[in-house]
Amino acid sequence: MFNMMKLFFDIALFKKTPADVPNTAILQPMVICIYSVISFLMLFMSEPWTKALLEVAVGIILVSLFCKITLYLGKKPARYQQTFIALIGVDTIISFFAFPPLAVLASPMPEGSFPISLLAFFVFIVLILWHWVVAGHIFRHALSEPFIFGLGVALLYLILYYQLNNALFS
Repeated sequence: MFNMMKLFFDIALFKKTPADVPNTAILQPMVICIYSVISFLMLFMSEPWTKALLEVAVGIILVSLFCKITLYLGKKPARYQQTFIALIGVDTIISFFAFPPLAVLASPMPEGSFPISLLAFFVFIVLILWHWVVAGHIFRHALSEPFIFGLGVALLYLILYYQLNNALFS
């Protein structure tokens, strides 16, 4: 387990690629379970548990479909499992780091706490940007394309993900 977390950290720090993810049958369900717990806990801070659970399930389906379609169109469908696991694993790591700023932003702020909430907002924005760049890194290697292409695919991925989530759960 520690080796998997280290692998996802290394991918998030651009030291490794999705090709370094072991292509084993047990890894995907394990990573999905951990992702689900972290995502559920984040959503549960501000939403009822049923809605949070549904959002997590839809999120996994959206990531899976986008990854599958993108790799199919890029003529690299054999890289699906490693790419999907890398996306979910890195998202889990970044989401874990987003807990503190999200908790600050979700809680009622007493008077005089503006600098704290501004700092939490800034950290949250940095994490979103980091997520975008790391997803670009993952798509770049999965599709064997230049980094700027990976960033474009990742931007499309994040926009579609947030727009569909917003349309379904707003």
